Amino acid sequence: MKIFPAIDIKNGKCVRLTKGDFDSEKIYNENPLNQAEIFKEAGFKSLHIVDLDGALSGELTNFDIVKEIIKKFNFEVEVGGGIRSQKNISRLVDIGVDKAILGTAAIKDEVFLKECCKKNPGKIALALDVRKNKIATSGWKNQTDIKVLDFLKKVENFGISRIIYTDINKDGTHEGPNLKDSYTMAERFKIPLVISGGIGSLHDVEKILNDKKNIEGIIVGKAIYENKINIHELSKIQ
Repeated sequence: MKIFPAIDIKNGKCVRLTKGDFDSEKIYNENPLNQAEIFKEAGFKSLHIVDLDGALSGELTNFDIVKEIIKKFNFEVEVGGGIRSQKNISRLVDIGVDKAILGTAAIKDEVFLKECCKKNPGKIALALDVRKNKIATSGWKNQTDIKVLDFLKKVENFGISRIIYTDINKDGTHEGPNLKDSYTMAERFKIPLVISGGIGSLHDVEKILNDKKNIEGIIVGKAIYENKINIHELSKIQ
């Protein structure tokens, strides 16, 4: 099981949101590199980074910070937020990013998603950010009527290397993740799936581990920053 501590970057700082609401932004560390160092010293091997400014603008904004984290620390890093062109994917792959996460661009243009998977085998992760089984885009601000399972049926053979499934209404709440829909998705589609949103305790993580479903990993964010989970105990689960 891969554990991905999360670093969300906005205005050059490490922040967290609740249910994707940018008005709920709370700064937890003025320096994302310092936060990455904390995770490295705790023993984590993987890292989930989101460029929140990029998610809103549609262009990688905090690229230099991401580059510095990768250069300084030996993490397996997945990066999302504002990746809406092959050029940006190439920039990330060139600096050593393990997975480039496509969200909005992939949902709006399935052909683009297919081409990116073909040009970057093993490097493209698909972010499925969902409210009540329907996908949201553009930093979760645009709610579509696209049903998540219907979309996956159309793209499942494109060569997507990872699905990152986030229940937006669970995100940042500590109420526990949406395991029912996560497990359904993992069972129907043979694409490695990472659960995101709602992790509130070590028990939540251990349950996913013990359920032994087809889950590749878990993203943990706010629960770490609010000290709901001890990072040293969490890092031992990897």
